[in-house]
Amino acid sequence: MSAEHQGNGEPLVVVRDLYKEFQRDEITIPVLMGINLDLQAGEYMALMGPSGSGKSTLLNLVAGLDRPTSGTVRVVGQDLGQTSEGELARWRSRHIGFIFQLYNLIPVLTAFENVELPLTLTSLNKKERAEHVHAALEVVGLTDRADHYPRQLSGGQEQRVAIARAIATDPTLLVADEPTGDLDATSAAEILNLMQRLNEEFHKTIIMVTHDPNAAARAKRLLHLEKGVLVDGQAGAATTQ
Repeated sequence: MSAEHQGNGEPLVVVRDLYKEFQRDEITIPVLMGINLDLQAGEYMALMGPSGSGKSTLLNLVAGLDRPTSGTVRVVGQDLGQTSEGELARWRSRHIGFIFQLYNLIPVLTAFENVELPLTLTSLNKKERAEHVHAALEVVGLTDRADHYPRQLSGGQEQRVAIARAIATDPTLLVADEPTGDLDATSAAEILNLMQRLNEEFHKTIIMVTHDPNAAARAKRLLHLEKGVLVDGQAGAATTQ
């Protein structure tokens, strides 16, 4: 397991009494209601629940893409609700790796260039960026596809490039939103094997939203969201304290 991110022993992710509402015209729509959650460094957690239960909203809050209506979201010691937009952007680039259902690769860039993209926001020079890109592509098994464009890759290969892009900056936390949702069974299994390896071999902390029980079964911890409330996914999973 990876080392503690800070000396006080606080979990990597601390969510307390979290509420999230959205306004639609005159109507207030409650999405998350009183969520409490701890995630330790090195954990691999799957989050399941029906459509509209708030899974992606919770993921976005933990990743610093959205702000809570009330309550606290602390990730890597940072109170995300009290952080400016500029600071949040820098914080995300340093700490969060994103894996999406639809890959979000840029079609006019090669696999190498897509993986390099988040590194251009860092202080690394060109040679150092190239070293990071090659290392990330090697982890996902695609060094021989570095010069290929997304259209020249299969769906499974595109998702592996997307994962290489997510890990190239060596983020503290990987957030994955339905990472196998657009893949056939064989490609999905390859992606799940890769994510399991990232957790077990490279000690990456992962939160994955999924509808797929096969994907959820790979995680070490399973939580369910039901109508904005967190419920136990398995015995021993601490949720609403």
